[in-house]
This record gives sequence, structure tokens and C-alpha cells, in this order.
Amino acid sequence: MTSVAEQTDSRAGTPAPQPGSARRATAWARRAPLLPALIFMIVVTQLPFVATLVISFMDWNAYYPEERGFAGFDNFVRVFTDINMRDAVWTTILLTAGVVLISLLLGLGIALLLDRKFRGRGAVRTMMIAPFLVVPVAAALLWKHALYNPEYGLFNGALTWIWGLFGADPPQPDWISNMPLWSVIFALVWQWTPFMMLILLAGLQGRPLDVIEAARIDGASTWQIFRSMTLPHLRQYLELGALLGSIYIVQNFDAVFTITSGGLGTANLPYTIYTIFYNAHDYGRASAAAVIVVIGTILIATLALRTVSSLFREESGR
Repeated sequence: MTSVAEQTDSRAGTPAPQPGSARRATAWARRAPLLPALIFMIVVTQLPFVATLVISFMDWNAYYPEERGFAGFDNFVRVFTDINMRDAVWTTILLTAGVVLISLLLGLGIALLLDRKFRGRGAVRTMMIAPFLVVPVAAALLWKHALYNPEYGLFNGALTWIWGLFGADPPQPDWISNMPLWSVIFALVWQWTPFMMLILLAGLQGRPLDVIEAARIDGASTWQIFRSMTLPHLRQYLELGALLGSIYIVQNFDAVFTITSGGLGTANLPYTIYTIFYNAHDYGRASAAAVIVVIGTILIATLALRTVSSLFREESGR
């Protein structure tokens, strides 16, 4: 017995579509609406990277346009042998490690507190997330002018009030000049702690509460439960937060540019690449440095994806 579609096709004189071709047509019909987004993503992300990769192998300085040509791996050699670039790498490592470690510790403590039940917990969680939603440049300007400023900043104002209680002359330090790198780190910690808190809070809410309650009934203390059960459960969430935070903080430019303008030993890799490109106009060397940073970020992202996939496998196996 033939179907209505087959009869219609036979009347029209055209053969009915085969099952395989019908499936392919259906698949392409589903994917076709995604093609504009895919093409846009390729044009916006991949083509600029290919252009950067090509320029990284060229001797291209805007001050010497007549000397432009193919340079091979010379730009990469100059990047690895440049003392300013090595200092920028070291500054980037210190900045990233400091922000990630402090944000993880603070995020863990806040997540443990917000995991408890208390009145107004939803409102407190919303307020704790707020710093992560602030525009990075606005957050850096807030710390530079509203907090760090030696004349009217909040920190020196608090010191004036505290020292005034004892009738002493308060110190008025210039926070950015006295501790430039820590000034950038504290501003980034304030912004990234909510991110770590969200990841760890999600991990805490996935704990097996029945096992924890059984351990508490058996006489285990709060510290023993945290050390032997909660912390091992949060290990992958801690790794995920550290890896994702490292990916973003390695690329941070806003805080360094806004708070210190790269001075006083705070120039990290993105800021150094910016100065090579816009100040020295050495497009080839800046592109080579950018390619190296992208490769390093890809390696970190690969570790992050492996951690996420292992986390999903563990959750699905429960």
C-alpha cells in the first residue's frame, strides 16, 4: 500500500525521495539557520587570528615602511629574548596567581556561609554577585578614585577616622604608588570573588547530604566533615574555578591600563603587547607576542575543558 506522498510524487512524474536523502535534507534544514551565526563567528574571530599569524612572520614597523618583508621566526625570537617581555610574563604570572588564589579562598569562605539557611539569603546572594556584573573599566575607576585616592579615597578616610579616635595623626599613604601590583590584584579580587563563589556554591549544593548527616550523627566534627568530605567533593570545582579564572585574568587589560597605566612594574602581557603595537608600532613583534599568548590560553582552556568534561561524567555517573 503506497502512502499519500508517494502517490502525489508518482502523479507529478518525480520519484519519491529516498530515506537517506530525506534525512540529509532534514539535517541541512535544521542547520541552515545556524549558518549566518557560524559565518559571522569565523569572520569576527578566525580571520583576524589568521591575519595576526601572518603578520607575526613579517618585519613590519610603521616607522620603517620601506623595510617591510618576511622575517621568519625572528619576531618570536625577539619576544622570548626581550627583557621587558620576560618581566611582563613574570608580572602576568604573579597577577594571575595572586588573583586566582585569593579569589578562590574568599569565594570558598563566602560559599560556605551562603550555603547555610538564614533569613534574606537570596538578597545576600544577589548582592554578593553584583561586583562581577560591574563593567571592568568602571570597577577599575571605582578602585582608583573612590578607594585608592590619597586625598579623598575611602581607605584614607577610614584611616583618618580610626586614628582620630585615638587623637593621633593618621597616615595618608598613596596606595597605588606604595603597592602598585597589589592595588591591581585587590581590584581584580573584588571582581572575581563572586565568580569563584558561584562555582563553589554550585558544588556545595551538589553534596550528598545524607552521607554528611550520617557522619555528623556518628560524631564527626564540622572541621572533620569539611576536610574529609566537603573539600574532596569540591576539588574539581576548585580546579574549574582556577582554570577559568586564569583564562580570563591572563588576558586582563582594563585594570592595569586604568589603575597604573602599566607603570611601576605592573605591565602584564596584554598591556605590553598594547604598547608594542600602538607606541612602538612594531606590528610584527606585537603579533608574535599575541600569538604566543593565544597558544598559552588555548593550553589552559584545554585543561579547563577536560576538567569540565570529567566533572560532567562524574555527575552523570551518580
